[in-house]
Amino acid sequence: MAVGFYKMKPAAASSDHQIGTITVDDLKYFVSLRVIHDGVEHVGRLRFTDTSSEISYQDHGGIPGITLADAVRRVKEFSEAELKQRCYRALSEKRRFGKLRNATDKMIAKIKHLNRIAIGLEKGLIDPDGGKLELDQTESDLLEIVKTLKLHAGVEDEPD
Repeated sequence: MAVGFYKMKPAAASSDHQIGTITVDDLKYFVSLRVIHDGVEHVGRLRFTDTSSEISYQDHGGIPGITLADAVRRVKEFSEAELKQRCYRALSEKRRFGKLRNATDKMIAKIKHLNRIAIGLEKGLIDPDGGKLELDQTESDLLEIVKTLKLHAGVEDEPD
């Protein structure tokens, strides 16, 4: 029996998972979990997005999991009171320039992804043709994000 070697793609820089919605102080928030693998475990951070302004606030507390599914499962087991408590914590540390921060976060995630692709290509873990296409697409995505930065720079979030 022949054993084949398969080219592997690197893990995604991060993945987002919709958790649900909550209402805090008469404002409705979409709740999502952004999960990254830090080389040891999967670590999720809750994001609360105001449904009216679309401004997101990130909870600084991490939710670790052995697997991606484990981190998501742990959050889905949170009670509404626990989610509200984490939302209050995120709101208490909110930034003045939320949309700029969100664009910057997306850009950093794309840069990390770009680096993983380049390393995978260098080490021979990624198919050269597919890797080049992925590098080109990631570069294009980065340029699109950069074009939005001037729209958000210096624009403060609307006060509550």
